[in-house]
Order: sequence, then C-alpha cells, then structure tokens
Amino acid sequence: MHLIQPTISLKAQYLDMLADWHQTGEDLVPFPIKYDPSNFEQMVNRLLEAQTIADEGFVCHSTFWLVNSDNKILGVSNLRHELNDHLLKEGGHIGYGIRPSERRKGYATSILRLSLLEAKKLNIKKVLVTCAKHNIGSAKTILKNGGRLWKEVDLNGETNQNYWIAN
Repeated sequence: MHLIQPTISLKAQYLDMLADWHQTGEDLVPFPIKYDPSNFEQMVNRLLEAQTIADEGFVCHSTFWLVNSDNKILGVSNLRHELNDHLLKEGGHIGYGIRPSERRKGYATSILRLSLLEAKKLNIKKVLVTCAKHNIGSAKTILKNGGRLWKEVDLNGETNQNYWIAN
C-alpha cells in the first residue's frame, strides 16, 4: 500500500471508489473528490496543477491516492502546503478519507502516516489536522499518528478539534 499522485491510468478504479462513496450518501472527503470526473483527464490535470497554482481563496495543495498492490484506490488525502486563516480553524494541512467499503482496516492510520511523510518532503515541521469532535475514529487516527489536541473550535454549532503533529 502506498500513495500515488492522481493519474488518468486509474480512471476505472477512481470511478469505482466514487461509486462506493455515492452509495452511502455521505459527504465526499477530502474536498478534491468533489471535483467533477466527467472529463477525467481535465480533473487529473487540475489536481496536479494545484500543487503549484492555487485557486482564488485556496493554497497550493497536493492530492494523493492510497492504492493497494492491485491498484485499487482505498482512499484519498489532500495536503495543503501552507495554512491560511480558514485552514487554521477548519481543514488544517491534511484532509483524508477512506472509501466506505474499506474502513475499519487501519487504512486511515496509514494514509495519514504516509501523508505526513509527504508533508515532511515539503519541510512542514508542524502539521495541523482537524476533525469533528463526534468523529471518534478520526480522532483516534490522529492520536495514533502523534496528534496533540490544540483547541476546539465552534463551527456553526458543531465542535471541531484541532490537533498538531510534530513532523
């Protein structure tokens, strides 16, 4: 299992992952998997360009797919290269999600650990990761990767927990 950059060669696997997610009706996390895949090549190019060109109001970011030895996409992570005011409250440096059919297998811990290695390559020494307070699984994943609770933030009536991870 390892992280790869988005590639058009895994279109079928990506669409299969999205179908898995859509069957649950859950919110798509992290945000880049909300991008329209109907022109798959354009979507992949947009993800790759985001590493050096930020959309207005955003920061440069890298998206990675967690794949197994069969190139099945197990999850997606998004690494923001820096923090703006919004990300300092909600989102942090790393957002990640595991496709619903592959949860509770340790993949969230792995995708965060591997994403932290990518952050280290960008010389990010202190990584902010956030989650909703009610998301106990995500909090455990962050703690397993060295997270230390910094603060709780009220976001429209929901409590968000912000953790720092020394990298």
